[in-house]
Amino acid sequence: MSFGEIITWPFAKLMVWLYNLTGNYGLALTLFALAVNLIMTPFMAKSKKSMMRSSRLQPKIQELQRRHEGNPQKLNAEMQKLYQEEGISPMSGCLWSLIPFPILIALYSVVRQPLTRMMFVAKDFVTVLQDYFVGKGLYEAAAGRASAYQEIELAKLNHANWSSMTADLADKLDPNLFDLDFSFLGLNLGDQPKISTLWEGPYTWAAIGLFLIPFISAGLSYLSMKVSSASNPTPGGDAQQQATMNTMNLMMPLMSVWICFVMPAAMGIYWIANSIFGMARDYLLTKKYKAELDKEDAVKAAARAERDAEMEAKKAEYERLKAEGKTAQNTNTSKKKLQASEKQKLDERKAALDRADRAARRERLGIKEAEKPASQVGNRRYARGRAYVPDRFSNPENAEAATIAAAEASEDAPSIDETMDAATETVDTAVETAAENIDAAVETAVEDTEAAVETAAEESGAAETPETEQE
Repeated sequence: MSFGEIITWPFAKLMVWLYNLTGNYGLALTLFALAVNLIMTPFMAKSKKSMMRSSRLQPKIQELQRRHEGNPQKLNAEMQKLYQEEGISPMSGCLWSLIPFPILIALYSVVRQPLTRMMFVAKDFVTVLQDYFVGKGLYEAAAGRASAYQEIELAKLNHANWSSMTADLADKLDPNLFDLDFSFLGLNLGDQPKISTLWEGPYTWAAIGLFLIPFISAGLSYLSMKVSSASNPTPGGDAQQQATMNTMNLMMPLMSVWICFVMPAAMGIYWIANSIFGMARDYLLTKKYKAELDKEDAVKAAARAERDAEMEAKKAEYERLKAEGKTAQNTNTSKKKLQASEKQKLDERKAALDRADRAARRERLGIKEAEKPASQVGNRRYARGRAYVPDRFSNPENAEAATIAAAEASEDAPSIDETMDAATETVDTAVETAAENIDAAVETAVEDTEAAVETAAEESGAAETPETEQE
């Protein structure tokens, strides 16, 4: 047995069993398509679920593409991470969908060679059968491409002359040979549809029915692809991707027309049945996995909301403890980080003292400081964000309204506080002037004091001199 016969053996045995069960070649092909779809359902289900999951990830993928535009390495790494988190293999949806093609090729071999690949008749007997019909004047041996469907022609002659052939070749009959009838709904499925039927005829059901098979197959193929696209949409696809999909939706049906015209009509019947069963399978799988994925998304959304609420609660608790000075120190924090933290706290205390001292000096000098937003750091008015609200965690009820109000108030405001430098310069000038005035006043007071002391000393000396003279 050759390698090709080994590959086609299970499909041939299934076709023979179905033909013996139904006694109808077209019905056997239809049941063969049903059996293939049932066998493929577990694999196609895996592919369908993966494709539906990938489709639901499109918004996240588009966000990653927007965020990492111009950095393909980072984008690929983030997409791979997303696929791992969601448990999706990008290629799994494609690999399983390729399996029907080897089955189609194997079935074509069984249909094209019904004697050697379906019945497993010896090749020597095929030669004997050919010589018999040539001798009867019923067949002319073909060569080259014309001999591609030689066994189909011999099988049709075999059916038409079964009684006489079995009687004449009784001592040479192959035990695997049986009477194969290609008839189905008044059509001979061993014949090829002809495009010339449109203008040459004959205009009989046998010819017109064969002519319609490729177009029915193409129509169902197109409908199947549309149903699959509708049940598994890809939101937000770009124009190039959409154009590619439209081209595929057009090329596949056209390819189906061409294949059905160059192959026996039996392949067209299989293609039609396979499209019908495929649409039914796709509809049922979509309905099943849509419900499952909706439940999974609901569970993920609930877990995400719970995690976010927990994080918000932890942040609020930390802010509260921080405001009360009760935050606990992490024992695992390195010495370097502790030193940096202490330095930061010291800098913050110094800055706070400087601000308090400056405010006190401004108050003494009668300088009013312009109102600053809570988000200002230095001369950057919105360093913490234009919608910054300092008590958003301690006062969550009013956080949303306060955030909106802060965003509206800062909408057209400049981001740099240019008045700070001028105000600082004014304060420094006022302080210097005050210092100079104080120094001058001190010097004057000292001079006055010294003069008064000298005057008092002179008067005291003058009073003691007469008393000394009287003595």
